[in-house]
Amino acid sequence: MWYLIIGSDVPNSLQARRAARPEHLARLQVLLDEQRLLVAGPMPALDTEDPGEAGFVGSAIIAQFEDFASARSWAEADPYVTAGVYQQVDVLPFKPVLFRSHE
Repeated sequence: MWYLIIGSDVPNSLQARRAARPEHLARLQVLLDEQRLLVAGPMPALDTEDPGEAGFVGSAIIAQFEDFASARSWAEADPYVTAGVYQQVDVLPFKPVLFRSHE
């Protein structure tokens, strides 16, 4: 099943986000290599690709897991959680219906 994971950043977490980013991306790369990642990315605090020091308000990930408990466990172990970047992580079942391929 697919799950939407939304991590909401604490205010002023840009430095912690930058420090934890390599580990965060490494975990996502594993999902991508296993063909279990549909999309992942940050949500800028400003309406621009590079928000600069304004940073981000969170991240969204759509990935495939065996069940809700597995998705929740994976999300709670994210380096952004352990580094204090995320103040909240929501995990919701997701059913992809329409999407544009980047191929």
